[in-house]
Amino acid sequence: MERLTAFIRGATKTLDFAVYDMRFSDSLKTALSSALRERAATGVHVRICYDGDKPLQPNMAAGQDPAPAGTSAFVQSLDYPWRRIAGMKLMHNKFIVCDGQSVWTGSTNMTDDAFTLMENNIVTIDSTPLAGYYAEEFDQLWEKEHFDDTGDIRTIAAPITFADQPGAARVMFSPGCGLEIDSEIARRVRAAQRRVRICSLLINSGTLISELGNLLQRGTVKVDGIYDRTQMADVYRQWQEVPSNRWKIGALQEIVERAQLVGKNSTPYTPTSTHDFMHNKVLVIDDTVITGSYNFSRSAEFNAENILFIESAPLAEAYSAYIDHLIQKYR
Repeated sequence: MERLTAFIRGATKTLDFAVYDMRFSDSLKTALSSALRERAATGVHVRICYDGDKPLQPNMAAGQDPAPAGTSAFVQSLDYPWRRIAGMKLMHNKFIVCDGQSVWTGSTNMTDDAFTLMENNIVTIDSTPLAGYYAEEFDQLWEKEHFDDTGDIRTIAAPITFADQPGAARVMFSPGCGLEIDSEIARRVRAAQRRVRICSLLINSGTLISELGNLLQRGTVKVDGIYDRTQMADVYRQWQEVPSNRWKIGALQEIVERAQLVGKNSTPYTPTSTHDFMHNKVLVIDDTVITGSYNFSRSAEFNAENILFIESAPLAEAYSAYIDHLIQKYR
C-alpha cells in the first residue's frame, strides 16, 4: 500500500483505475482514501472502472464467470466517478494510468489477500507511449461500459530502461487481441534459446501446453518453474468433463513431471475461503519477461486483460531470482 499510495501521490492531472477486485480492510482503505483525497483536492481527476457484478449464481455452462462480491460497494464508497463494466466473461484488468505518462499493472488485485497472502507481481512503468495505449484501453471500457469489442489496439514496443540498461516493452489487450496474444506467447516459447521459466497460477492454454511439450521433447532449452497445484486440480476436473480437452490432462502432467515444476498447495477456492493462491502470470523466456493480468488460459483471450512483453536482461534476471525464491519456498 505504501508503494501504491506513492504512485497515486505522483499524479498531477488524472488517475484512471481499471480493476477486477477492489475490497480493502479499514486500515488499507484509510491509506488509499487519504492519498486519493489529497490528489483530488489539488484538482486531479479520478475515475474507476471495475468488473460488473455477476449474478450470485452465474451461468457457468454458458461461460459466465463469477466475480467477487463487494467490489461495487467499495468502489462507490470512495465517491469518485465510476462505471461498472459488463460482459459475459471478466473485466480482469488491474491497472492504473497516472497523468497519461505512468502505468501501474501486473497480477495484483486491490485486496488484502492479494497484498498479504498471494504471490503476485507489480510493474510500474514511466513511458508516455505505453501509458497512451493503456489510456486508450481505459477510455474504450469507460465509454462502452462493456468490454466486448475493446482491446483491438495496434501497439508497438516502446523503449524502456531498467537497472540503467535499455530495453523495450510492448503491451497487448484482450479480448480484441486475445487470439494474437495466445499465438505470440506460443511463438516466443517456440523460439526460446536458453530457458523458459514459468511462474503462473494456471497453465491451461492448449497452444502453450503444446509448445512446452515440444520444447521438452527437443531437450535443448531448460524448462522449469512453479504453478498453483490446487487451482490446477480444479482445471483438470473441468477438462475431464469436456472430451475435446481431456488430452490436456496427460500432456500437462507430463510437462510438470519432465520439467519438475513445483506446485504450491493453496487453499481450495470458495468465495469466503482464505485466498492464498500463487497468483502470478509470468513467463521468463531467455531475456524477455511476459507478465500482466492475463492468465495463460483460453478464458483470458475473451476477458478484458493486459499483458506486457518486456525485453530486458536485468529485469529477466530479477524475475528469475524471484522464481528461484518461490521454487525454494514451495519445493
